[in-house]
Amino acid sequence: MQSVDMNTNTPMGIQGVVFDWAGTIVDFGSLAPMGAFVELFKAHGVPLSVAQARVPMGLPKLDHIRELGRMPQVAQAWQAQHGRAFSDADAHSLLLSFEPMSAAAALAHSDFIPGFMDSLAWLQGKGTRVATTTGYTRTIMRPLIAKAHALGFAPDLVVCCDDVERSRPDPMGMHACMAAMDLTGRARCVLKVDDTAPGLAEGLNAGCWTVGVAASGNALGWSLAQWKAASFDERLLGASQARARLLEAGAHEVINTVAELPEVIARLQARMEAGQTP
Repeated sequence: MQSVDMNTNTPMGIQGVVFDWAGTIVDFGSLAPMGAFVELFKAHGVPLSVAQARVPMGLPKLDHIRELGRMPQVAQAWQAQHGRAFSDADAHSLLLSFEPMSAAAALAHSDFIPGFMDSLAWLQGKGTRVATTTGYTRTIMRPLIAKAHALGFAPDLVVCCDDVERSRPDPMGMHACMAAMDLTGRARCVLKVDDTAPGLAEGLNAGCWTVGVAASGNALGWSLAQWKAASFDERLLGASQARARLLEAGAHEVINTVAELPEVIARLQARMEAGQTP
């Protein structure tokens, strides 16, 4: 028997899920943004490693570029190459170059993560509403959204980072998603699924449950081929390190991939029935 929220006289439980995109439902390993960032700075004479590019992941892309430009090694290389400090105007200029590069990379890494469509069908079978947010801009997302729609994924809303006045970690995008799912004012019945700290913070700041994604996300950064080729012990170690980072970021639960979503929602349901709130 399903518990009832005495404040609203409606069933308790997860009634809406808001997914992130890269590293969560597409692009195993969140690889697309990394190559684009490395190439972007390389084109301006500044070396950038994939490890450096990953550090601000989850932020809106303009903020991500700003954070990269503030890294001491990057800032020093920019000063040496351009004879001046990295500026906000530089960040805006780089974003204009980054968007077409990133759109192409995102489309090239747009396969759904194994198990996502099964989890989506499970959610739809329970009548659970689904929406998404992303640190990508609308320009980057257009071809990816079109492909996802063609493959059968049409969420109630896609909130891109430039669709709202304040994006991650601000909850404005989550509020838009909750409105689209008819769940305004019912944050404790909404789950945010994300592979980055800013994306989890977006859910936490909205008052929602959060689930971190360890194996397919930015925290680990392995391709699907690398994950499949790894030994059991290698997977266990890699995922445990990613799990620790996501728990430190505030995730209520952590899973390897979205294929495990039904199981984690069952755990959250048990926590809710025990009286816990996000």
